[in-house]
Amino acid sequence: MTALLTVEDLDVRYGDAQALFGVDVTVEAGETLAVIGANGAGKSTLLKTIAGLLRPGRGRIRFDGRDITGLPAHRRAPLGIALVPEGRRLFPSLTVEENLLIGAGLAKARPDRIYELFPHLVALRRRGAGLLSGGEQQAVAIGRALMSDPRLLLLDEVSLGLAPIVVKQLYAVLPAITAAGTTVLLVEQDVNQALAAADRVQCLLEGRVALEAAAGDVSRAAVTRAYFGV
Repeated sequence: MTALLTVEDLDVRYGDAQALFGVDVTVEAGETLAVIGANGAGKSTLLKTIAGLLRPGRGRIRFDGRDITGLPAHRRAPLGIALVPEGRRLFPSLTVEENLLIGAGLAKARPDRIYELFPHLVALRRRGAGLLSGGEQQAVAIGRALMSDPRLLLLDEVSLGLAPIVVKQLYAVLPAITAAGTTVLLVEQDVNQALAAADRVQCLLEGRVALEAAAGDVSRAAVTRAYFGV
């Protein structure tokens, strides 16, 4: 396999507070990597930095061999990086379909593939996004990111605030997304869901990498030690 994304020795700060300390991440083309950890571990900070929303104080980010450390977010998106942010961040006054079309940018992509992945959105396509349930909004947020046909999909806290059955439905589409050629880096607090969905798992503890292993090989005891630092 070939590395699609390489993060090297990454430091990120919010003013005087440092959120990431020398973090290394490698995501191979075609795989799914899950980043887990407690609240405040630095997971969302990592995704925002990869997407270009935050600038690192130190380190390098390479995408398909190209150094993109200095590129702003609007120049990373055309390269094939799409972020599904925590909290969905939809435009509530726009319809489902209008939110999806925004994700296409200047491309003339149609939402047909998104409706295949999420058939329940077809009946909702003219409904305002602000009137949707949390699970429906999350499906739209994922669909919006997929409208740009990304090579790397960054998923931030898919399960946050959603019922287990809804989370299961959302994660059920992940194999179809990866089968279409999209590499996935997902941040998840639900350890069981992360291990079930990913090829590899990486755990952050207070901004540092505490564990990295194949999802099928790592023991629950090792995850617990890395997650809580015990």
